Amino acid sequence: MESIVQDIKNGNIERFKMVYQQYHTKLYFYVLKCTHSAYLSEETVQLSFILLWEKREKLSTNYNISAQLFRIAKSVMTDLLRKQQVRNRHTESMVRETPDWHMETDLTVKEELTRVYNSIEQLSPIRRNVFKLSRFEGLPHKEIARQLSISPKTVENHIVRAIRQLKDSLLLLLPAIVAWFC
Repeated sequence: MESIVQDIKNGNIERFKMVYQQYHTKLYFYVLKCTHSAYLSEETVQLSFILLWEKREKLSTNYNISAQLFRIAKSVMTDLLRKQQVRNRHTESMVRETPDWHMETDLTVKEELTRVYNSIEQLSPIRRNVFKLSRFEGLPHKEIARQLSISPKTVENHIVRAIRQLKDSLLLLLPAIVAWFC
């Protein structure tokens, strides 16, 4: 086991791929059991393997790769859950802070926000991740590219396509939004 950790520390991509194949499904179901969310499971697994590769020099040969990978995943999962709670609180406070709306209007706003969120969740995993890093966390394209090991141009393309896809799916909401503001 120690040689696996050392190989990954040395940048052996084949050994990394082997670990990915061996632990991807196990990690996914571990997170799914904890979160009951396929989206969070998928995100956690992808981010965990990205972090494993990016921080490989810091791996310890005193622990097996499984223990270190699951520790990374637990940290990533905790971070994603915390961010989701902040988003949920932010959305709830936006709805609560709207002045003197009738209950029916509040329900409409919540429904529309849910539709927007669901439209975002319908994006492909990488496009959704790029979009959220850009729009929710305010990261610049270069930072997103660095974090995801893709080019800044690819980041830009994902954002443009995500916006186009969201506009198409949200055009159906336009009459409700117009009525809401009038």
